[in-house]
Amino acid sequence: MNTLVALCAIGAEKILGNEIKHLGYKLAGNAPGRVSFFGDDDSLFKANLCLRTADRVFLQLASYDAFNFDELFDGAYKINWQDFLKKDSKIVVDKVRSNKSKLNSEHSIQTMVHKAIYSKLGDIWHMASLPETGEQSDIRIYLDENKVLILLDLSGLPLHKRGYRVDGGIAPLRETTAAALLQHTLWRRKTPLHDPFCGSGTIAIEATLYAFNVAPGFGRRFALENLPIYNKESADRIRQEEAEKIRTDVEVRITGSDIDEKAVERAKKNAEYACVMAGRALKSIGISTHIQRPDFIQADFKDLSAPYDEGLILCNPPYGERLGNEEEAAELYQQMDSLWQEFPNWDLGIITSNPDFQKNFNHQANSIKKIKAGNLDTSFYIYNRKKIEK
Repeated sequence: MNTLVALCAIGAEKILGNEIKHLGYKLAGNAPGRVSFFGDDDSLFKANLCLRTADRVFLQLASYDAFNFDELFDGAYKINWQDFLKKDSKIVVDKVRSNKSKLNSEHSIQTMVHKAIYSKLGDIWHMASLPETGEQSDIRIYLDENKVLILLDLSGLPLHKRGYRVDGGIAPLRETTAAALLQHTLWRRKTPLHDPFCGSGTIAIEATLYAFNVAPGFGRRFALENLPIYNKESADRIRQEEAEKIRTDVEVRITGSDIDEKAVERAKKNAEYACVMAGRALKSIGISTHIQRPDFIQADFKDLSAPYDEGLILCNPPYGERLGNEEEAAELYQQMDSLWQEFPNWDLGIITSNPDFQKNFNHQANSIKKIKAGNLDTSFYIYNRKKIEK
């Protein structure tokens, strides 16, 4: 049994935990921005392939107390690094996080763990120095109240980099955050969904992958594949099993619009890549069915009206880098009342970092979720119209 640690946006821990349980794994605890769980050997690959809201997945190699650098070194040295790294691996202790611990110099912690790894491998392999000519292997260290966690990165590139987005435009929403927003609203595939500020199409594309049950990692590789613990036969089997779970018998109504013609073209291109990715997974098991693409059109949100009686407006309206100043933001949010009026029976989900959004929008949300979206502290406002009307 392995202990794994999945990172996520702060505020998305519960959603990620539910995803992990849905995969059949038992939770082991959580902290802000990360969830620990127990998994079999298949989980090393499956978690990377299937988790929609995880930013990275790590294998926990050790957990021990360290009140001084000798204890930190000894604990790191005890790990059987030769089982997890190759002789030519380029070893990088990429990040250290220390919280309420006696050891709080991140650089010194990084140096000491790096020294312990090299000492152990040098002793085991009888090498005075390691060549470091191979693939990079990243190690991450957490110290919480003098408890050390040593983690091996299994993901490589962050998992929000699905492989389908060729152009994100200005300050795009992360794919993992979009997936979390969908879960926060409890969206179901039969419900029409529209994003009136679609940008690069992330929300609509993530909704499409979710609706057709397409694992988000089909279009990319993972750092695990460069490690000696990687089991290609197992990974190929998992890919096939997940391809067989793709739904090809459902109809969905997922759309997006943007006033910027170039944004719409980006969204269409990204959606095409995502759906081709899903199509390749289906072809690998002998199915030639195409995944329905989300529809994108150029339109000002103020000119939109509801195409169906009920549905969900889910959007990431311009803010921060994407909007010039507070006055423009206030005016935009006031104008968004048109969505409230023209989509009278539709629920709304709106994410923004602007603290005055609700005052300017002039409608009170049923629920507000705090989410760390990249480097921004954002709020996700959920408006359930039926509950509001009551």
